[in-house]
Amino acid sequence: MRHNTLIDYLDHWADERSDKVWLRGLFEGGSDDYTWSEARRQVNAVGAALESRFGHGVNMILLSRNRPHWFLADLAIIRSGNVTVGMFTTYSPSIAQYIAEFTEAKVIFVGESPNWEAVRPVLPPDITIVTLPGVEVEVEGEGEHLTWDELLVEGEGRVPDYTCQASDTISLVFTSGTTGLPKGVIQTHDSNIIPIQRVKEFVALPNEPRYFSYLPLSHLAERQLVEFTSLCQCGEVSFNESLDTLLPDLQRSRPHFFFGAPRVWEQLQQAVISKLGGQEAFNEALKSDPQGIGKRVVDSLGLGEVEFCLTASAPTPAPLVQWWESMGLILMDGFGQTEAMSLILSHKDSRRTGSIGKPIGEVEYKLTDEGELTVRAEGFTPGYYKQPEKTAELIRDGWLHTGDKARVDEDGFLYITGRVKDYFKTIQGKFVAPPPIEGQFSENPYVEQLCLMGRGFSKTVMVVVLAENASSNHQLSVENSIRETVAAVNNSVEKHARIGAVIISTEPWSIENEVLTATLKIRREKIDERFAELGERLARESAEQGQLLVHWS
Repeated sequence: MRHNTLIDYLDHWADERSDKVWLRGLFEGGSDDYTWSEARRQVNAVGAALESRFGHGVNMILLSRNRPHWFLADLAIIRSGNVTVGMFTTYSPSIAQYIAEFTEAKVIFVGESPNWEAVRPVLPPDITIVTLPGVEVEVEGEGEHLTWDELLVEGEGRVPDYTCQASDTISLVFTSGTTGLPKGVIQTHDSNIIPIQRVKEFVALPNEPRYFSYLPLSHLAERQLVEFTSLCQCGEVSFNESLDTLLPDLQRSRPHFFFGAPRVWEQLQQAVISKLGGQEAFNEALKSDPQGIGKRVVDSLGLGEVEFCLTASAPTPAPLVQWWESMGLILMDGFGQTEAMSLILSHKDSRRTGSIGKPIGEVEYKLTDEGELTVRAEGFTPGYYKQPEKTAELIRDGWLHTGDKARVDEDGFLYITGRVKDYFKTIQGKFVAPPPIEGQFSENPYVEQLCLMGRGFSKTVMVVVLAENASSNHQLSVENSIRETVAAVNNSVEKHARIGAVIISTEPWSIENEVLTATLKIRREKIDERFAELGERLARESAEQGQLLVHWS
């Protein structure tokens, strides 16, 4: 069964499975549930009210934690012929202001959001604010303040006149902006439904599968893999109440599909080891009952019924993949991006550690002379909002340029080796690719965050933030471990790429201090701003002295 628009899917399931629960908003002791028919009722009513008030083609911001009404507001905007602009609840005021002004947004839906007080002053004063159920905000300025329930009453019993088309712009999804201001990626019904159908042919899930929504819905991965896929497959979605209740909520949901970036799998691993009394206690338990402990670990996390575990968005360290496999859970690497989703994927019967897998469905790929991965398939973005020159760089002669460098092995498995624009030249004029070096360095047990610098330096310089376990060890032991890691890295890279100094930063990198993007990627330009002067000096001194320097900052 294939429909042309997401709204067609909503109508189909509301007719065929009207009383089946689609959305469960979890809270302690219960949940707020919405059936397919109730979801359609609210989407149509609010959509009709939006159409009457604003017409079509208006950009509308959606700012909220993951809740059932994120889905309902998103679909009401789409149903009325308007455009959803997802905004992260962790955005800094400067990025929020840029997006609001760039999109000329006229409406903002506000749910639970920790950054609302910081964001409100930078929004256009005449923007219409719509609060989602359970949320109250203080409103200043010229704009109107409405509630979801008011729009619901206003449009009750009506259906928008607008008829959705497969090529409609339904959303602007802003990239994480690791190298500058984020770009607005245009999304359509086609650019979501086609990748979903492509994956469906490759990943077998049970009929009417269960999903768990906990990653930011402003990111296309969560939105497409959970919101839109559940819509296409009559799935049931449970919403995490908060990070503090992640594990109990996951246990209650018992999803059939689970997606997490490598950092998520690392945190779950740490939670398991900590719960069992630390690494030594865990090792003893594993030694005495390897199969039993694995099953208990997976069941205790609520992942005992998962049919497919996806890890993506960054390289997954091999030891982490192997650890989870020893627990009986196979992590599948995959590759897609906001501009083109569900392109390359691993499968339990066809995988290599460190590889993103092989192209799926009709996806074609080729590597340019520079080693950049380019792809061709149906279901790409039409381009970037208001940036035709960037769109022309993205898609050339039908091939989408991913910006990632890759290699392919003799069996056809693809491996990401770095970003095209992450490469920098040292003072010798030779290129260095940070990701492979960072990936090798990340195996140091004391390192939590890291970033390699070196543009114009005499040597490369690694900046790191230590993991929590470093605080319980003597500083000299930690430093010696780091020196050993540097030696191992330097033995495996070309001379011009060798690390001459390590800066140990005492301040963790976070979204709040703007070193991390909303999707937890490191903003390299922020590392340069903070450490370039010190790094250049240490690199020069290292070259002069012929030794590794470790600087505690």
